[in-house]
Amino acid sequence: MRNATETRIKLLETAMQLLWSSSYHHVGVSEICKQAGVTKGAFYHHFESKATLFAAAGRYYWDKSKEALRDVFSPDVTPLDQFSRYVDLVIEGQVNKPFCGDAEVSGCPLFTAGGQVGPEDEEVQVCSQELASEQIKYLACMVRGLKGDGMLNGDTDVMVLARMMFQYVQGLLSYGKVFNSMDTVRSDLHEGLCRILDLRKEYRDLKVVSVHHVANIRAV
Repeated sequence: MRNATETRIKLLETAMQLLWSSSYHHVGVSEICKQAGVTKGAFYHHFESKATLFAAAGRYYWDKSKEALRDVFSPDVTPLDQFSRYVDLVIEGQVNKPFCGDAEVSGCPLFTAGGQVGPEDEEVQVCSQELASEQIKYLACMVRGLKGDGMLNGDTDVMVLARMMFQYVQGLLSYGKVFNSMDTVRSDLHEGLCRILDLRKEYRDLKVVSVHHVANIRAV
């Protein structure tokens, strides 16, 4: 028999599983309780509503995902390597996506839900906004590093570029989901982000670049 903490975690994990495999509007409290193996009484003991649960589940999922982002954007990694690792992370997140059956691309179900809900589910929208802002902060640090190393053409606004990168990734994943094509995501992700960044040509085809390699390029 589960204790209160275990029941809460089970509800959070079940909510994310259902969000990945279905959609926010197609999942009701009854189905959540059935899949989690809890009563409605237990559900409402922990969460006021479906929206409250999904907002909490989004933050729970984000907390578990941050370690991977911290590795990608580690200050011990060069900005160009960070960029390469970020592209890999986006692709790996779709290839190794949980609970999605035969779908090649699932996108980010929580961010998608945030764009679909109305005023009655504002908590989900606010959660999506918060998580988007957190990811954009990581991207901004990377862009600032690329700019500082002279790898970008022109004098660019770091936050604008970071926001545009995030928007492009979400839009591309949605496109890939509509056409059920991971090949499209793979072929367009790196090129699209390079164009948004206006990354200098000599750096675009380098998958992983060491500090010494970058120094050699600059010396040419």
